[in-house]
Amino acid sequence: MTAAMSTPHPGSPPTDELPFFVYGTLLPGEPNHELFLRGRTTGERPAVLPRALLYDGPGYPYAIDGHGRVHGTLLTAVPGVYGELLGLLDHLEEYLGPGHPRNLYERVVREVELPGESGAGRGGEAAGGAGQGGVEVGGEEVGGEGAGPVRAWVYLAAAAVTRSLRTGGSLIDGGRWVTGRPPGGPRTP
Repeated sequence: MTAAMSTPHPGSPPTDELPFFVYGTLLPGEPNHELFLRGRTTGERPAVLPRALLYDGPGYPYAIDGHGRVHGTLLTAVPGVYGELLGLLDHLEEYLGPGHPRNLYERVVREVELPGESGAGRGGEAAGGAGQGGVEVGGEEVGGEGAGPVRAWVYLAAAAVTRSLRTGGSLIDGGRWVTGRPPGGPRTP
């Protein structure tokens, strides 16, 4: 990984080291979480990307804009490794810059929701998360119980991939990537 890959691309919106929303092979327990995120993140918490759909891909999923919800995890880079992590994820997701014709994914800023814990028992929402606390962003905790949306980087399918998915893709009902699928090699969000 070169230093040139460690900063946001020109034309990207200001980030102030935004957290990342992941929904596929970067989820806790999935192969790319261990390869790319171990030791580089803190504050992992279940999250939901509204106004999005999840499609099955060749061993990894694609999220696109749509009328559903995608379930995943919001995570924050360990202080001092943000640029390294951003470069690693851009490389993994084959993101070459905003609107680049060879992008597999586009890195975009979206608002994600952090579901609050209900007092009615222990749901699966806390698994792998940071409990009821929020995620640390820029030195401040955001997204505690009952918090509003949090801005985050999300890798959505690039335009050509999105067109293909809309015409012949396999939608994942419920917007939740199922773990334990046969690996198709290191890949995606």
